[in-house]
Amino acid sequence: MKQLFLYSCAILIFFGSCQQKPEQESVDNLIVDDQVRARIDSTLSSFVESGNIAGVSALIFEKDQEAYFNAFGYADRENQVKMDRSTIVQIYSMTKPITGVALMTLYEEGEFQLDDSLAHYAPEFANMKVYDGVDENGNIKLVAADRPVTIRDITRHTAGFPNRADIPGLSQILEEKDPRSFEITLTEMAKRIGEVPLWFQPGTQWEYGQSVDVQAFLVERIAGVPYKEYVQEHVLNPLKMNETRYFVPEADRSRLASSYRRTGEGQLEKIPNEEAHNFNINEYPLTPGGFGLTSTLDDYMTFARMLVHKGEFGEARILKPETVELMATNHLPDSVTERSWLPTKGKVGFGIDFAVRVAPPGSAEEITGTVGEFFWDGAASTLFWVDPVNEITAVLFVQLFPYDGIGLHKKFKDAVYGKYKSAESN
Repeated sequence: MKQLFLYSCAILIFFGSCQQKPEQESVDNLIVDDQVRARIDSTLSSFVESGNIAGVSALIFEKDQEAYFNAFGYADRENQVKMDRSTIVQIYSMTKPITGVALMTLYEEGEFQLDDSLAHYAPEFANMKVYDGVDENGNIKLVAADRPVTIRDITRHTAGFPNRADIPGLSQILEEKDPRSFEITLTEMAKRIGEVPLWFQPGTQWEYGQSVDVQAFLVERIAGVPYKEYVQEHVLNPLKMNETRYFVPEADRSRLASSYRRTGEGQLEKIPNEEAHNFNINEYPLTPGGFGLTSTLDDYMTFARMLVHKGEFGEARILKPETVELMATNHLPDSVTERSWLPTKGKVGFGIDFAVRVAPPGSAEEITGTVGEFFWDGAASTLFWVDPVNEITAVLFVQLFPYDGIGLHKKFKDAVYGKYKSAESN
């Protein structure tokens, strides 16, 4: 009970509703001490030594001080290029929270409300039809949507956009429309998505998909400027995130980490750079909101620290505290029981482009975390989280496919917070 009270009070502190403890007391109770740093070193280095990753780096801040940094192994194993602090990695879906922040700057300006119909701003999504299986001839059956797709739906992945290759009939339409093509603009992408029936009724399931790409399109539509320019002007430039970008110029490509595919225990094969880096070494028309950015540890840590500072970092105010709170609040009602693979992240709900931890782990097998933390990860096994209770921000960089099949994220978090303890033992 005492621990639960401390969690609750600390969350209130983060959002300004509880009197903060004296600074000295908080400093004396740091999570990341010498023992934890040694534990993180041992954990990360073991993954390199086992041959299951080529290289890894991690950066942690606690109570506004750098608490941990180290890098192990190689950004490019074959060419003996060490993983280090300046290594550039492809962050894939860790692009999504940046897009969400860009979108919410327009929310603060009163440009939309979360429960507004998406079609109000984007007629491409008017009169959506919903998949209802296939008939005896294999033709898909459609029904009308019970309600319009809302902006809240695209921020929490409940819009119904299909994202699988195994839905009879519907996946074929998705493939034919090809809304993920790099060769199209966000406007054309939205048109194509709007031409594909929804997989389920809006608001009834959680299913990862192109919702955040649609957020980028919506920013572009509302703001009247290209999304790439908007996110640069309103998020990246104010935070001085100069190395977070879609296109990596040739002069910086020597710092761009190679990607590896794990084919078995201790077995890695390098994905050719021209294939792995294709999107980032060519300037394509598509500027997706859901993937595509590259970054460095320090750049992404700046973004995370802005969030733990309730929308402000240095001289830049990106969002209001109440907007960050809104983003870090679970928006999934209990009625949304179908949640795809989201439960593998632990006892989490989903806010605005973040998973949000709503309960402590119930077993040693679950990924640990503090109630109130919000986080996301990327396809190449990258990870970041914001822990407002302990004022911790963490970024983990690696370039490994398929996504974290080795338990890296769990073991890293166990190294930071300690292994699971049941409520009865506290």
